[in-house]
Parts: sequence; C-alpha cells; structure tokens
Amino acid sequence: MKIGVLGAGTMGHGIAQAFAMSGYEVKLFDIEQTSLDKAKKSIHKSVSKIHEKQGKEIQATEEVVQRIDYVTEIEKLAESDLIIEAIVEQMAIKKTVFKQLGDICKESTILASNTSGLSVTELGAASERPEQVVGMHFFNPVPLMKLVEVVKAEETSEETLQSVKDVITSLGKEAITVLDSPLFVVNRILVPMLNEAMIVYGEGLASKEDIDRGMMLGTNQPIGPLALADLIGLDTLQFVCETLFTETGDSKYRVPLILKKKVRAGHYGRKSGRGFYSYE
Repeated sequence: MKIGVLGAGTMGHGIAQAFAMSGYEVKLFDIEQTSLDKAKKSIHKSVSKIHEKQGKEIQATEEVVQRIDYVTEIEKLAESDLIIEAIVEQMAIKKTVFKQLGDICKESTILASNTSGLSVTELGAASERPEQVVGMHFFNPVPLMKLVEVVKAEETSEETLQSVKDVITSLGKEAITVLDSPLFVVNRILVPMLNEAMIVYGEGLASKEDIDRGMMLGTNQPIGPLALADLIGLDTLQFVCETLFTETGDSKYRVPLILKKKVRAGHYGRKSGRGFYSYE
C-alpha cells in the first residue's frame, strides 16, 4: 500500500514517520521545501532516539528515513492508496485540497483527514467521492500514541472504514470508531478538564505545579492538564474550544481568559518555548 501525507508540520511528519517505521513507502507533501527539510531532520532525530532505546543499529534508522519521499508537487500523490491530510485547520483550505485530491487521485484512493474536529462529511462532499473519505485523528506525538479516532462521515462506506481500521492495526495502534460530530470523542471529553484547570490556575487557587501534580497523583494521569495544554499547543487548544463552543453553545467549552491572554502574547506552549511553563 502506497501512503501519501499532506502537510509536514508536527502531526504530518509524525504520521509519515509512523507509517515508515511500519514498513510503508510514504510520500510527504508540503508546499514549502523548508518545511520538508525541517520535517526530515525531526524524523531522523525521533527515529534515532526510538531505535537507540530499542538497541537497534544506525542502519535501521537510515532504512526508515529512506522510505519517505519528500515532495512539493501534490500530483506526486496521485497513485497513493491512502492519503492522510494534516494541513492547517481551516475548512476552506481543506475543502480546496480535497477537491484537488478527488480530481487527481486514482478511483480507489481513500482520502482521510487528521482534523481534530472539523466536519469530515463536508470534506467528503468537496472531494466528490464521499464514500471514500474518512477521519483519521492521530494524537501527538504520533509515533508513540496508540490511539487513532476513525471518524465515520455521513457517506463513508463500510469498506473504507474497515480498510482504514486494518491499516491502523498494522501500525501497532488501536482504533475507536466515532460518528462525525464536533471534536469527536476524546477532545470533547478532555477540553472541559483542561479549561477548568486553567480557570483554577487563573483564580490563584493553586500553583501550576500543584495543579498538575494533584491531577497526576489523584487521578493517575501521566501528565498534568497544564503541561498537557502546553504540549497540545495553546493556540490549537483555543481553536478547539472556539469550535466546540460555536457548534454546541455549551458554556463548558468557553475559552478561559488566561488562555486568550497567553495566545495573544504568542505563548503557545512547547512549540514556542513558553506557555504555562518555560521550555527555553
């Protein structure tokens, strides 16, 4: 099976790495060569670190990296059997891309989106092959996280759904099936907890360290909610909150004031070097 991945950002190159480490040949597309160059370095570093822990030879890392072809022409994905889109979370841009993929790809190609909450049904309609469009929501960091949410859109066929589940199993990951809805399942349950942690911190009820330590020790979570927010990306989290609040009108998805302030200041978490914690 030939794999195509659109977008060489954190999620995109993580998805490409996961497939390459499972033996798949991957074409990683981005319109910016600099993004591809950065992705290649990140993948090499990540695979090296994983292989070092596993006691594997350096050659094993090179073999994985060589399975990924870095391309700037979307037409080079046309012969892929499965394409996963992981570009910016803007519906208009995604719809344009899915329309283009629907036009250039072979008839049997399955088109998937890594969107964390936009309508997969709407993307399917844009592709003009809705029965072959599905959501594949990976979690960060992709090579390490076991879960993938498989999102069944209004017209996703059972054949498409099963094919994607089989692929996920081949990656050593596990799938849960959810219907197309705002933010799907995991984020919809997670966001209120993260919001409340930020509100508690903003009210000065406890230090960020104690909030995180309390949730880790009290609920057996591997990472505290404020540190997790930094890992997700505070700008991404704000977008998620806004999407949920707009779609549902439910106040538990409101954007906490402290989150707005940090995003306005450009403090996005780990990726910017500063969020609730400093990563300088």
